Amino acid sequence: MSDARPEGDRPGAEGKPGTGRSGAETGPDASGSGGEAKTDASRSGAEAEPDANRSGAEAETDASRSGAEAEPDANRSGAEARGQEQVKEADRKGGPGHTVLLALALAVPVAKVAYTVGGGDAVRDVFVGMELANWPDVLIGMVITDPLLGSVLAVVISRVVFALFAARGAVPLGGGIGGAARRAALTVVNPVAVGVIDACLFGPWWGLATGLVAYALRQGVVVEYRTGRRRSHHHRSRPGADTAYRPAAWLRRAAGVEQWVALGLTVVVLPFLAFASALDGRAWTSIVECRVTDGTRTTSDRLIELGRKGNGVVGWNLASEEISNGVGCVGVDSLYVREPWWRS
Repeated sequence: MSDARPEGDRPGAEGKPGTGRSGAETGPDASGSGGEAKTDASRSGAEAEPDANRSGAEAETDASRSGAEAEPDANRSGAEARGQEQVKEADRKGGPGHTVLLALALAVPVAKVAYTVGGGDAVRDVFVGMELANWPDVLIGMVITDPLLGSVLAVVISRVVFALFAARGAVPLGGGIGGAARRAALTVVNPVAVGVIDACLFGPWWGLATGLVAYALRQGVVVEYRTGRRRSHHHRSRPGADTAYRPAAWLRRAAGVEQWVALGLTVVVLPFLAFASALDGRAWTSIVECRVTDGTRTTSDRLIELGRKGNGVVGWNLASEEISNGVGCVGVDSLYVREPWWRS
């Protein structure tokens, strides 16, 4: 009995250290596994977070790039819409041609009279002697005595009037025989008319050239309205283009060039020709040689005809530089009164 207790205690004693050792050995392994799991999870989280940040940054970059690309498109569309609206407003109000024609109608006749008769009080005397009803005769006389000025003015007026009516819906957008007939009438009749007038005043070649240029400029306006590059004021609620109309590429380019040609004729060529005619030293109307009586003295003088009174002529006396009454007048071939401005 004395030996059984120690032996019984030994297994117990051995079992405790073994159990402790097994627990001690297992503890570090479990701790190591848990630490490694935590480290892997941390590493995975750390790796996942940059990926998420990178994906978010890339998404923001793509969104910014898409927004940056979309913004110029929107700006471009807005600029095109504003440009079309400005062109339409210009057409509806007559465009620059309306302003230029009005300015020339007021300034050029005065410049013509001032240079021809010498300026100063002579200008006032001439306009008073002409009477108000005859004032347009200065501009009319300049136009019908200068072929180039008359032809360019006819082309500009034809184009300005057509653009004005086109902006108010005069250009039919539909197809068919009816639409084609109306467009032909709109684009052909007026150029033929100005061509005939030019031919009667200056000859057939002037008339032909004027009619062709007027037709070409009108055709460019028609193409722009039919393709939708311009829209009429009264047809805003309708489609702005003829969907069945597909002009050739060269015709589209020609329509764009037409705008610049019309603008150049209106704001550069026409004013230049008008003032060149005003300063060319020629009279705006006929010059006649008449018998002029001053008291008891009768002389034969040249007069710029301002009007007619009974059997005589009221005109500007080039010799005495005053208004005179002349009788027995005969025409003079030359209209030159003085040297042109660029030669004096």
